[in-house]
Amino acid sequence: MFSTPIDTSSLGTTVGSTTGTSAKNNMDPEASQDRFLKLLVAQLNNQDPMNPMDNAQMTTQMAQINTVSGIQELNATLKGMAAQFGSMQTLQGTSLIGREALVEGNKFGFDGTVGKGAMRLEASASQVAVEVLGKNGQVIDTLDFGALTAGQHSFNWDGTGIDPNQVAGFRVKASDGGQPVKSTSYTRQTVTSVGFANGTMNLQLQDGSTLGYDQVSTFL
Repeated sequence: MFSTPIDTSSLGTTVGSTTGTSAKNNMDPEASQDRFLKLLVAQLNNQDPMNPMDNAQMTTQMAQINTVSGIQELNATLKGMAAQFGSMQTLQGTSLIGREALVEGNKFGFDGTVGKGAMRLEASASQVAVEVLGKNGQVIDTLDFGALTAGQHSFNWDGTGIDPNQVAGFRVKASDGGQPVKSTSYTRQTVTSVGFANGTMNLQLQDGSTLGYDQVSTFL
């Protein structure tokens, strides 16, 4: 005869299986509740009549099984959410193929002999120019855009007749009324493929480089 509380740690193992019946999944909340009820009935049937289980013990043990079942249900929900999030990431990654990624930097993204770049002006400027720089820092060409509003602007440079390997990058020069206007330069690269590693999306770019999704400023 016994009247000790039920050990809920045993709910994670199979007990009292009927011959010819396969054991239920250990992580199944319904299976845990079934095992708990069997243990509770066994305890009630075998308790000491002179020292029966009181209502407080019964309530405590019911609370324990509810906690165990709640944790198992939460784990199942989280696994489902993780799987759904993974599917959404894959779908999002596929939609990025063929789009242009803007990455902070002053290198051209070459498409043949056409160099692709972008800039963001912190304020409107009355005079904006982009200088194309060679490997030795010399100015190879200059693109004159005149006046531009504040915000993001994309541009292309026709580098026909110039080896892209001899181009170091570009430099933005913006001013308004003789006063310099702050700007940020961006490389434009087409996304050719996407992949996932350790839960992180990686992008393969047209120049063969790979970078993380969080390194991209925006997509065009």
